[in-house]
Amino acid sequence: MPTLGDVLEGKTICICAGSGGVGKTTTSAAIATGMAAQGLKVCVLTIDPAKRLADSLGLEELGNEARRVDPALFEKQGVEMKGELWAMMLDAKATFDELIARQAPDEESRDRVLENRIYQQISSALAGSQEYMAMEKLFELHTEGQFDLLVLDTPPTRNALDFLDAPKRLTQFIEGKSLRVFMKPTGLAAKVAGRGASVALGVMKRIVGFDLIADLAEFFNAFSGMIDGFQARAKRVDKLLADPETCFLVVCGPQGEPINEAVYFHRKLVEAKLPFGGVIVNKVHYPAEQLRGADPVDLPATLAEKLDDEDLARRVAANFSDYQALAERDARNIEHLATELRTKGVIRVPYLDEDVHDLAGLAEINRYLFATGEERVAMAAGRA
Repeated sequence: MPTLGDVLEGKTICICAGSGGVGKTTTSAAIATGMAAQGLKVCVLTIDPAKRLADSLGLEELGNEARRVDPALFEKQGVEMKGELWAMMLDAKATFDELIARQAPDEESRDRVLENRIYQQISSALAGSQEYMAMEKLFELHTEGQFDLLVLDTPPTRNALDFLDAPKRLTQFIEGKSLRVFMKPTGLAAKVAGRGASVALGVMKRIVGFDLIADLAEFFNAFSGMIDGFQARAKRVDKLLADPETCFLVVCGPQGEPINEAVYFHRKLVEAKLPFGGVIVNKVHYPAEQLRGADPVDLPATLAEKLDDEDLARRVAANFSDYQALAERDARNIEHLATELRTKGVIRVPYLDEDVHDLAGLAEINRYLFATGEERVAMAAGRA
């Protein structure tokens, strides 16, 4: 079974994908920390609005520019940081502003869009929300070439596939009829007179909350000069996602629904011909190996003799029985996952005693992420 280090060998982009609430942010931070510890210059990009990443990395805050994590913080945890770890949290609005500035043919066109009230109201919707901006920032950082590895924590969304379709959605928007209506060189009066345009204006009025036809005309006329640039950039983002140096890691929990979502997401990755690296299953209940030989029927009596308290022994035995049931469920679900994905690259991270909120917690997760399968089992057995 390959280790995570083996999976990421030679990769320049690692995208942690999956449904919400499965530990993508923590996993992304742990992966970035582990690869930086091995000597790489790594940047982890999060979309997490709760700022958990900043807290876990010992930073007061993260912004739209990468910040380096102080290596002395890792030394205090006994982690030798041979490389560099950087982190940032996406600001979708700032990222879209930067994209407009790059695509504008001149400063006048740039300012006309950025200062336009329509743009300020609907820029997030036009960007395909956080999903497209995540892809845009990833592309920007990769193009600049300052990092050996980029780790992306995908947006917390109900549909884990949204960010894959974001470049296509933006292209469809700027190629759509509703946008072209405002760009036809037939004069504003002719546009407004058309029934379709009137409907479009009514919809826009409800969205932005005010009726400023002049602002609409100004915005769309200024934006029209950037269409080709947006289309070309969206295609380059799609190409980057499919590049062999990009790696998709599916992150999930051991319960039935997250497992099914991981199987579905993997299927979509395969259909899109995107490079799949493996699966990370968080909060797994490992069987208590050292107690496997004990007879469950005799366990309360055995414990009572050792604890000298029959009531406590019964409660401990019941708790152990419940834990073993969870461990057996997790094992069945993970076996089903591996079979469906036809992969041996399933990395199991155990259910830890405490939530990960600092560098010590990230270091603990890394022990499992970068270990062999046999080492993970041994470490988990030691915890039980």
